Amino acid sequence: MTRQADPERIALRREQVATEAGRLFAAQGYDRTSVAQVAKAVGTSPASIFYYFEDKAALFRAVFERDLPAVEALITRHVEAADPMTAILDVLDALAEDAADPSASGMLVELLRRVDHDPELLAVVARTAGVVRDGLAALISRGVAAGTVDPRLDATEAAAWLQAIVDATYLNARPGHSPHAELRRTARGFLSPPPRDQEDHDG
Repeated sequence: MTRQADPERIALRREQVATEAGRLFAAQGYDRTSVAQVAKAVGTSPASIFYYFEDKAALFRAVFERDLPAVEALITRHVEAADPMTAILDVLDALAEDAADPSASGMLVELLRRVDHDPELLAVVARTAGVVRDGLAALISRGVAAGTVDPRLDATEAAAWLQAIVDATYLNARPGHSPHAELRRTARGFLSPPPRDQEDHDG
């Protein structure tokens, strides 16, 4: 009788391989990281890696495919929060959670290098970014309605700008230093309505 594959075991093993691959890609770069090195790191053979992933490009994509369900859950938790401004700041905190990791900037650099060469990777990243952008835009719109966010802001453009700020924390954060305080200060200053006297002058 043929033994049936265990979906949970396969999913767990894929996650383990993708996690180790991400560490190596971040530390060494995509080109200098081989499937054999990933296999050695997880204690298996290159052939076993190819059981889970079609090729090295698919293995690299898997590192970022894990982000989509995570950001979907993040947005779902916050999009209906009673205080939109607090929810926005909490979402940004979560998005920047790994910025202090010494390998984080390296992985983002590798992503930027690879994305132009892999349409599937671009689609994965774009879909994830779209979920975040739409979620932040919804919160910004709610904040405008509540009077806690500058009504002059376009919600979608403002959401995209906040995403760019999060990306900057990965590229510029000092290893071991959390950027959360600076990120919150920057985002709050960008989103907050202007003082009444400035608003009257602008009008």
